[in-house]
Amino acid sequence: MFHGMKTTLLNKTSKESGGDSSESTCVEEKKLKNNHLYRKDFKYSHKNPYHDKLIEFDEFVMRDDEAESYSGKWNQGVFKRNAPLCVEIGTGYGHFMLDYCEKNPDVNFIGMDFRFKRSYNLAKKLDAHPYKNFKYLRARGERIQFMFEEGEVEKIFYFFPDPWPKKRHHKKRLFQQPFLEAAYKVLRPGGTLFVKTDHEGYADWMVEYMNKPEALELFDIKLQTLDLYNEAQDHYLASFQTKFEKIFLKKNEPIKAFELVSRKS
Repeated sequence: MFHGMKTTLLNKTSKESGGDSSESTCVEEKKLKNNHLYRKDFKYSHKNPYHDKLIEFDEFVMRDDEAESYSGKWNQGVFKRNAPLCVEIGTGYGHFMLDYCEKNPDVNFIGMDFRFKRSYNLAKKLDAHPYKNFKYLRARGERIQFMFEEGEVEKIFYFFPDPWPKKRHHKKRLFQQPFLEAAYKVLRPGGTLFVKTDHEGYADWMVEYMNKPEALELFDIKLQTLDLYNEAQDHYLASFQTKFEKIFLKKNEPIKAFELVSRKS
């Protein structure tokens, strides 16, 4: 049963898409399945000075495809201890990561973001953090199936991502079937994907994708709410607020939240 499920979905996504037909939707999904970011032979390409600056923090920072060589080896080969492996996609300025690592010293935490300067600034904060139960990846979330072995991850956090609101940018949204398949692969049996967003259009988009038959074969939806603090106050996701989340709440914008649990046995 969905916790805090509304009986009707918001209609903003369909309005944003201009009433796309099922035929055009199929075309977009076909393009996504062929997305080079999900291919094994994908190569990072860039000329950003902050890429080289991140070498200063090579004790805990990995760049581009460096993390992909540690698939299946994170606990023993990287953290040198057995502990639940938790991954945050889109770490941003690191407020959740820093707080979570401090409050949960017994987990192995991996934060991940693709922005260059933001990653460098966060690395400086992480370098001064009293707990060292983390690694940081300047890498793309689409690559998780190559970074982690099947069943290696306990939890995935995906909080307040870029909603890419313009129709022509929807293909950039991470939350789509290929990502759900990748998340399912790396999560252990019963592993959890936690999501929060303030954006109505992206929330509707997520609801649509997570309720498709092919997604429901992978995950049970334990939480699906378009107003977390009014509909599911006792849920884990309501027990903390990120920096961005506090800003949205001050504007009286409802927080949309989802918990997807792997059906893998």
